[in-house]
Amino acid sequence: MGSQLIDNQTSNAKPNLEVFSLALENLAGDDRDIIVVTSDSRGSGKLVAFGKKFPKQIVEIGIAEQNLVGVAAGLASAGKKVFAVSPACFLTARALEQIKNDVAYTDNPVKLIGISAGVSYGALGSTHHSLHDFAVLRAINNIIIAAPADSYETEQAIIQASKLNTPVYLRFGKKPMLPLREDNSDSFSFGKGRVIKQGKDLTFIATGETVYPALQAAEKLKSQYGIEATVVSMHTIKPLDHTLIKSLAESTNAIITVEEHSVNGGLGEACASFLLENRYNKPFKIVGIPDEYTVTGSQTEIFNHYGISEEGLTNTALNVLDKINA
Repeated sequence: MGSQLIDNQTSNAKPNLEVFSLALENLAGDDRDIIVVTSDSRGSGKLVAFGKKFPKQIVEIGIAEQNLVGVAAGLASAGKKVFAVSPACFLTARALEQIKNDVAYTDNPVKLIGISAGVSYGALGSTHHSLHDFAVLRAINNIIIAAPADSYETEQAIIQASKLNTPVYLRFGKKPMLPLREDNSDSFSFGKGRVIKQGKDLTFIATGETVYPALQAAEKLKSQYGIEATVVSMHTIKPLDHTLIKSLAESTNAIITVEEHSVNGGLGEACASFLLENRYNKPFKIVGIPDEYTVTGSQTEIFNHYGISEEGLTNTALNVLDKINA
C-alpha cells in the first residue's frame, strides 16, 4: 500500500470532533433512540448544532462527570443508544469508578467520548492532560478503547459504535486532522489496525493524532535515507490487533510505537507485552510522554519536546536502525 502526504494548505483537514458531531447528527435523524449526554461540553464537543436540531435527544448534566456516566448508564439500560461526551482528563479519572461499575461491569453499552484528549489542552497543564486513559481503561474488562486518526476513521468509528451493544471509549483531540490516505478502500473495523504505508525496514505503530507525524517521518526516511517504513494506524488499543503486530514483527527489522499518552500502560506496553510473550526478539522503542509532569506549551510544542514529530521520529528510527547495524 502506498501513501502520499497531502499538502496542509490544500487539504480539507477537519478536527475529529467536527466529524464526530456531523456523523452523530446523521445517525440521530434516523434513530430517535440516540441520546447525547454532556457535562457542560456542548460547545467544546461541537454539539451546539446537534442540540438545536435534536433538543429532545441531548441531556445536559453540568460539570459533574460521575453523574454524567451514571445517567448515561441508566439511559443505556433502558434501551437508549447513549453517547456520553466530556473532556477525557475528567471522564476517565473523576468518573473512573462509574465507568468500571455502571458501564463495564453491568454491561451497559454507553459510548464514552473523551474530548480534548492527550495534551490538547496544551498550556493548561498536567491537570487537564489525559495521559492515563489508555492505561486505566485497559485494566477494565469489557470495554473497547479506540483513538481514530483522521476523518475516515472517526466517521466509521461513530457509525460502528452506534451499532455495538457493548461499552466503547473513543478518544478525540482538537487539532484539524489530515486524511491519511487518498484511498480508503480498506475497511475500518474495531480491533483491526489500518496500514497507511508499507515498508520493509521498520514499522511505526501509532494511534490517534500521532499517526500523521509518523507518516511524515516515514516519508522523510524514504526521501532522504532510502529507508522504507511501514506506518500503521492502530486506532484500537483494546482489543489489540495481534495478528497484524505478529506480521509486522516478522516482516520488518524494528518496531517503534508512538502515542499521545504516558509511556506507562498504553499502546507501547500493550505491543511490547504481546511481542515478549510470543518470543519475538525485535528491536523495539516506545515513543510517548515520559514518566514526568509535562512541559508547558501548546500541543505542537509538547510533541516537539518529546520527539513526537517528523524530526523526532526520524531521529528515533535512525538510532534504532543504527543499533541493529552496529
